Amino acid sequence: MKQGDPNTAKGPEEPGPSDFSDPLTGRELRRAIAWTAVVLTVVLVWYLSEPLLLIVGGIVFAQMLDGGVRLLGKVLPIRRSLRLAIVAVLVVIFLIGFLVLAGTQLAGQAQALQTVVMLQVQRGLGWLHARGLLPQDAGVGQIAQQFMGSFGKVTAALGTALGALSSLVMIVVIGLFIAMEPRLYERGLAWMLPMTKRDEFYRTTELMGRTLRRLMAGRLLGMAVEGLFVGIALSIVGVPMAPLLGILTGLLAFLPNIGAIVSGILIVLVGFSAGSSTGIGAIIVYVAVQTFDGYVIVPMVARRSVDLAPALVLGCQLLLGALFGILGLALADPIVAMVKVLLEKKSEIGAEEARAAG
Repeated sequence: MKQGDPNTAKGPEEPGPSDFSDPLTGRELRRAIAWTAVVLTVVLVWYLSEPLLLIVGGIVFAQMLDGGVRLLGKVLPIRRSLRLAIVAVLVVIFLIGFLVLAGTQLAGQAQALQTVVMLQVQRGLGWLHARGLLPQDAGVGQIAQQFMGSFGKVTAALGTALGALSSLVMIVVIGLFIAMEPRLYERGLAWMLPMTKRDEFYRTTELMGRTLRRLMAGRLLGMAVEGLFVGIALSIVGVPMAPLLGILTGLLAFLPNIGAIVSGILIVLVGFSAGSSTGIGAIIVYVAVQTFDGYVIVPMVARRSVDLAPALVLGCQLLLGALFGILGLALADPIVAMVKVLLEKKSEIGAEEARAAG
């Protein structure tokens, strides 16, 4: 056997892919595991987006209930469970009373509102067609389809009225369970973390909860103010279906930016259906409401919660609306607020550790 034969010569051995003791192999393995985990997480979030959003909605509703319980505790020092029961009963009584007292009248106005809006849209399209600003073959259905297409897919759970009702019930049930024993679920999540990270987790969740409570309190205040002011002002101006428009404006105020645009379009369309002067009055009412909300309500809420940039909120609304439908659109603001609190807390803790190490 000749010396130097490549079949018999022994050179330096290199670690194979199954040798995890080598630092290089271990480092590459950790990288592969990390990237695989990221991909799997993204896939799971995509396929489980609907139940995850329902859980987030339940958490937001639980914080709203918790805010009511804390507020009631300032004037009624009784057990938390009793205060929660009082808040829940008051919410149910309000909803049932509202439906009983105004349900029939508003149902008739809703049908008339749809007819008026479609007629006004047809008139607007005719005006655009006459001036060559819109193709003659573009109708209301085609334009509406293109507009709704910008929001991407709509979640299957919210695709029908029954689906919307079932989703709302699930959010309410999850929120009630979390509001009854919030510490139980908080400790359960903390149990999955290392002991050294649990104090940080508790501080972060407490700050998130406080932020959500203040954000939702400001949102409810804005909804009530806008809805009541619009309903009264439109009635004075003479706009048809003013109570329904006020309620829709209040409900749509839960969606910052986009809700104001939709309610403004409805107000203006219905206003001009009763004449030019009434339409101008409707525009004045809308501008006055948005000005009051922008210069009084929003700054007051921002000072006591999270000051979110409007462009950031609008961008996240469009993104989550396109990905997850109307539920993602409605929860975009709370999700952005929680993520911002988390990032700020991480940055604060990192700065503290850096100062301690220095």
